[in-house]
Amino acid sequence: MILAVLFANSEGNILVERFNGVPAEERLHWRSFLVKLGAENLKGVKNEELLVASHKTKSGVNDVCYNQKALLNCMKHLHLALAQNCYDFRSFIGLHQNLPTRSVYIVYTVLGDVSVYVVGKDEYDELALAEVIFVITSAVKDVCGKLPTERLFLDKYGRICLTLDEIIWTGYLESTDKDRIRRLVRLKPPTEF
Repeated sequence: MILAVLFANSEGNILVERFNGVPAEERLHWRSFLVKLGAENLKGVKNEELLVASHKTKSGVNDVCYNQKALLNCMKHLHLALAQNCYDFRSFIGLHQNLPTRSVYIVYTVLGDVSVYVVGKDEYDELALAEVIFVITSAVKDVCGKLPTERLFLDKYGRICLTLDEIIWTGYLESTDKDRIRRLVRLKPPTEF
């Protein structure tokens, strides 16, 4: 499942956010973590150069698929890793080897003046998220006509939101075809099913 898609400006202000399956009380933690992650790692990164972070969380047998305790544990370890300038989050796994693991993956990049973050779990590992972020960045460039500045991004805000809704629906990649996305954003029915 794609848990979150966020766009932020260079100062770390969130421009667009879409959460799926993340409780409202946990969203603030994700926002602040992603902005901090980007602020520390996106300086000097070329446009559309992908960066990846991942973390494996341990869970008990009776835990639900994505609960608050697991998320807060994940966030604590990610903040600790950032504080230590350690970006290999697999080093935190060693404690509870007998418990099942769940991975949370983050793929992020810079697109003009805007940072793009995609968070996923389960079948959306770093490779799948790389495909998702490629579709999102190419669609945003199509909507804006070029690499977006913050001003251009905000001018095209409504159309970008519609495009994002056509690409990701309820946490799953829905559409990757540029022409189909363009037709659906114009709110015209697709010619093919």
